[in-house]
Amino acid sequence: MSYRWPHDASLALSVVVNVEEGAEFNVLDGDRGPEPVDELGISLKKPVRNHGNESNYAYGINEGAARVLGVLASHSMPATFTAAAVALERAPWLAQSIMAGGHEVCAHGYRWAHQLGMSEETEREFIHKATESIAKSTGKRPLGWLSRYLHTDSTRRLLQEAGYLYHMDDFSRDEPFWDDSLVKPMVVLPYALDSNDMKMWNAPALTPNDWLQYAVDTFDWLLKESVARPRMMSLGVHLRIIGRPGRIGALERFLLHVSRAEGVWVATREQIARHFERCTT
Repeated sequence: MSYRWPHDASLALSVVVNVEEGAEFNVLDGDRGPEPVDELGISLKKPVRNHGNESNYAYGINEGAARVLGVLASHSMPATFTAAAVALERAPWLAQSIMAGGHEVCAHGYRWAHQLGMSEETEREFIHKATESIAKSTGKRPLGWLSRYLHTDSTRRLLQEAGYLYHMDDFSRDEPFWDDSLVKPMVVLPYALDSNDMKMWNAPALTPNDWLQYAVDTFDWLLKESVARPRMMSLGVHLRIIGRPGRIGALERFLLHVSRAEGVWVATREQIARHFERCTT
C-alpha cells in the first residue's frame, strides 16, 4: 500500500487528549459504586461517594484543561480530544474551547463506561446518545470512537451504521488500516498504551522525565522508520494526569522536540483517517 502523508511528510503524529472527568462512575448518577482510585488500586464496592476521588477528577477540568489547551496553542498543534459526552455536557466551556482551538472531538462513550456486556440495542443507544450529545455540545458530530477499554463484537459494525469514519480501539500497528471483515470496510486508527501518560499514574509509575524520554524515543524511532514507509504515532494524555504542574512541562518539551523535526505531520485523527481513506481507495 503506497501513499504519503500531506506536505510529503513521512510520519503522522496524533496527540490524543482524553476527557473523562465528570463522566466517571458515581452513585449520584445511579451507579452501583464510585470510580476506582486508579493510582492506588482501591475499588469500593459499596454504594457510597468517594469525595476525594471525585475531586481528583474535577482537577482535570478545573486546572488541567487550561494547561493542556495552552501548551497545544503555544505550539500551534491540533489534537483529538476523546471525550465522554457527559463530561462535555457538564463543562460546556471546555467543549467551546476545544473547538475554538481547532481541535477534533472524538466520542469516548456517553458515560465513561465499559460497553462489554451491553446488548446490541443497548450499545446502539449508547452510541446514539454519545453522538447526539457531542454534536450538541460542540456543534459538530463526532466521526471517531474510542471505547473505555472493553467493547463488543458488534461495536465496529454499529459505529459504521451510525455514520462513523474511524474506530480507534486497536493497538496492533503503527499505521492506519482497513477492517475488511465488515460488509463495508472501515478505517481503523490504532491507539497506543505504552506511551500513554497513565504510565505516570499507575504504580509502578514513570517519572515525568522517564515518560518524556520514552515518548521522544518512540517518536525518533518511528520517524527513522518512516523514511521507508508511512508511520503514525499516537500520544495519549489525560487532563487530570498530564495537566498537573509537575507533568505539563513534559508534554511541552515533547511538542518542542516534535516542532524541530522535519517530515512530520501533526494532525487530528479525523484528518489522518480522511487522508488515508482518500489515498487507499
